[in-house]
Amino acid sequence: MKQRIAVIYGGRSGEHEVSIRSAKSVMEALDPEKYKILQYFISKEGKWSPRPIVPEPGANQEIDVVFPLLHGTFGEDGTVQGLLELADLPYVGPGVLGSSASMDKEVMKRLAVQRGLPVVDYITVRGAYSLEQICGRLPFPVFVKPANLGSSVGISKARNCAELEAAIADAFRYDRKVIVERGIAGREFECSVMGNDEPLASVPCEILPSREFYDYEDKYLLDAARTVVPADVTPEQSELIRRLAVECYQAVECEGMARVDFLMEESTGNLYINEVNTIPGFTSISMYPKMWEASGIPYGQLLDRLIGYAVQRHRAKSALRYER
Repeated sequence: MKQRIAVIYGGRSGEHEVSIRSAKSVMEALDPEKYKILQYFISKEGKWSPRPIVPEPGANQEIDVVFPLLHGTFGEDGTVQGLLELADLPYVGPGVLGSSASMDKEVMKRLAVQRGLPVVDYITVRGAYSLEQICGRLPFPVFVKPANLGSSVGISKARNCAELEAAIADAFRYDRKVIVERGIAGREFECSVMGNDEPLASVPCEILPSREFYDYEDKYLLDAARTVVPADVTPEQSELIRRLAVECYQAVECEGMARVDFLMEESTGNLYINEVNTIPGFTSISMYPKMWEASGIPYGQLLDRLIGYAVQRHRAKSALRYER
């Protein structure tokens, strides 16, 4: 009997269009001999089609596994994961805690630091802030980011106090909390991770932006950024990236899958964990599946594994007791 896979995509975030592209790629790659695809599209206004997944245990027996492909807010931040937990449905990707902790850049950094992992110097800015208290605390240039968003939406580079003020104002359009990071001149790497209790890391890749930094336009619109898979690094550097990726994955309580992004400072050679993406892109140009393909696991087999991890975790949780 075919497994019934519910693909949820679209959503209310600024990454709505990217989500649609990811879902299209996944649905085309799922083996029709193994899976029956059920589509759940969420409009930018939050309307579900054909209907919402009802958060009642046992109410959705026609679904075997959910594959959420909602990038960013209201999809990658633990909200939909909580809905699926209430519905008692297996789903691909991290749970509520791992999703929300990874999505929040400040929380992710704090958990990484607690585990002794390297992150870039940063400042957290909230609604009531004084520019005078922020400007000058980190050397320019700095990067300004909404704390809870992905695909480089709302990210700006600031070279002075005036640009910093404008960048913070722009980032506050997307979130109530903003991160200001020390700018790192160097190289950008990514590493794919998957698994539950014993996660595996792929070979890393290097991102070569066509613009000043790897922003939304460079990722999805210009088609000009280049990638090197596997990354042109020494075996020792590759092993370090993979090890740190797994340790960060575990530090933020990820399961199923995630992509960990890194910065390598040119002047020092130091490697820093930049971000964790719990629902990485699955488009035709996305690096998560490309890195696994370079590691010997083609797209279709990767999807099989991710669905398997979802079922494995759900079975383990179903064996737990919730009452005396």
